[in-house]
Amino acid sequence: MNFSKKIMAAVMVGLLSFSGAALAETANYGGAEDQLYQGDFLKKVRINWDTIPGAVSYRLVILKGNSTSREAEIKHINQVPNNGFELDTVNMLKAKGYYWRVCPLDYDGHEMGAYSAPKPLVGEEVNPKAPRATTEFEEMAYSPLYPVFSWIPVDGSGGYEIRVSRENKDNPGHYDVVRDMTTDNNNIYYEDGGYTWPGHYMWQVRSQNKVGVPNTDWSEPKYFEVEQHVRVAALGDSITHGGGVCNVPPGYVMYSWETYCKVPIKNLGRSGDSVQDMVNRFEKDVIPFSPGMLIIMGGVNNFRSGEDGWETVAAMEELLEECKYYNIIPVFVTATPINPGLMAKVDAIENPAWNWKDQQLILNQWIMNQTYHVDVTPALTDMYGQLKEELTTDGLHPDHEGKRIIGEAIGNYLLTTFPAYNLTFK
Repeated sequence: MNFSKKIMAAVMVGLLSFSGAALAETANYGGAEDQLYQGDFLKKVRINWDTIPGAVSYRLVILKGNSTSREAEIKHINQVPNNGFELDTVNMLKAKGYYWRVCPLDYDGHEMGAYSAPKPLVGEEVNPKAPRATTEFEEMAYSPLYPVFSWIPVDGSGGYEIRVSRENKDNPGHYDVVRDMTTDNNNIYYEDGGYTWPGHYMWQVRSQNKVGVPNTDWSEPKYFEVEQHVRVAALGDSITHGGGVCNVPPGYVMYSWETYCKVPIKNLGRSGDSVQDMVNRFEKDVIPFSPGMLIIMGGVNNFRSGEDGWETVAAMEELLEECKYYNIIPVFVTATPINPGLMAKVDAIENPAWNWKDQQLILNQWIMNQTYHVDVTPALTDMYGQLKEELTTDGLHPDHEGKRIIGEAIGNYLLTTFPAYNLTFK
């Protein structure tokens, strides 16, 4: 279920309309009004806005003046997949006269909410010298084992370099580079190494030109912690890893079910995993954190691919045995349904097997027979046995409301079933 890597690269930003008369101001930049910050000309502006729940993309509108009339609209940028955009403003004179506003779009590019109020263009980040990171690891109870790094794309970039550093214990405040990665993806990088070595980490990103030479500064540092021990962890696939609405990657708290759980949980999810994958990485990814309790949620990638449900159950039984061996309490969560009709609209997602419901039922019946289990499936399922349309964009992954249902159900179960464990504390 590693769809985000493909979808994020596939969504293209389209310029739908320009007003030539409004933008073709070609006089020199001699006026003080047209100069900013000690004579530095307005070359580009990075516009930022809050993530809007359920928005697959956004329409950004540039206005001449703060009027919301159609006549004031001089430029439309459609289907912006991120909550920010770098606007080339080199031909815009009298910059203080320009404003912007944004509205959320659904998967088909239709407006799904109201426009924001106009804001002055020069109130945003003028002539940014580095990318802007967008991950929200600092807002999570624990950082994810497999971080997904994301940022607002740099206008004209040919690629990016991501650098991860770890604070030197013998020299506090000094960070040693532990990983250096490059990507030509527009604004996202899935880290596949995992971070199990305890410490205080910092990550940054910078843009490169077409031949791989850096053409911006490093971004402001963002931080995450790797713990030596956690009380509760969650092993799973992309539904545990996070992300939603096709375009929002893991790393945003809104689309992580752990956000809505009253129990702090370490996210050990990895996008694309089958249950067998979860078995194979158990000792490498789970044991370093020595959790006392493990939430186990997987199987969607198994049954949608046509695997016999009993083979999936056999893999789940291996996870159960691993937990017993390491004296970990396993809490199984039922596999969520899918919606084939919506999945068919997304090119990056393969159509599921015709008998996926039968295999899901076999798996979930086994889970319901375990000592500790959480049944999240009914609240996500419609009258046809499929994932409710209002809870998903791509038919495969629950979006923010679906993640809320999952997180609250797991949290309530844990607090009710294990009242003596003080699970609200890390």
